[in-house]
Amino acid sequence: MANAKQSAKRRLTMAERAQQLMLVHFPGVPDALTWTRKTHDGFSTIPRTLPIVMQIIDAQSKGQPAGHVLFCLWARMPDHPVIAIENPSTFAAEAGFIGERAVDTWRRRMKKLRELQLIFTKPGASGEFHYVMLTNPNAAVEWMRHSGMVQDGLYSRFIERLPEIGAYGDIEALHVYWAALKEAEQAAAAAAEAAKQTSSASAPPPLPPVPPAKPKRAVKAKVSA
Repeated sequence: MANAKQSAKRRLTMAERAQQLMLVHFPGVPDALTWTRKTHDGFSTIPRTLPIVMQIIDAQSKGQPAGHVLFCLWARMPDHPVIAIENPSTFAAEAGFIGERAVDTWRRRMKKLRELQLIFTKPGASGEFHYVMLTNPNAAVEWMRHSGMVQDGLYSRFIERLPEIGAYGDIEALHVYWAALKEAEQAAAAAAEAAKQTSSASAPPPLPPVPPAKPKRAVKAKVSA
């Protein structure tokens, strides 16, 4: 009886609901025309906020939108945040850049992503962006917001999406990290000031200034009559 009650209360997962909808609206579609992560190779794990993050990036890089460049990096991410880019021209082509200036265009977009805290980079054999670490895009958006870069409309959509996917904790963790950094900085400043005060108290008193030497009086020579 208890098992029956638990079964009745159990909520369907997103995948189970989607499967029910498929049976109703798309019955008989052959497996050759469907794609699922559990049965097919060649997949990557990406944050579900990425479409909104891409819009925020493009809004900050007008004329040189870099959102799609970030998506291409995530599509290559091997379930680990670090990527080694040995051939930048391949990444430039996947991002849609062609011609003689393709790699230069890609590098400008990469610099923008780095500026927005969406990637960290280290140089290597292939150049400035040989080693790339993808940061948490949710944390990067929150940093941009606190830096006055994200419009209210886009940020509102971003914040509303986070609880839906259970990712609001990313923002809370970032604020805890910021608070810890601030506390550490204040403690370091207080320690430096205390050391300065202790050094001043223990130092010997300064020597009295040496009085200036008195000028010698000139001796007048006697003139004989």
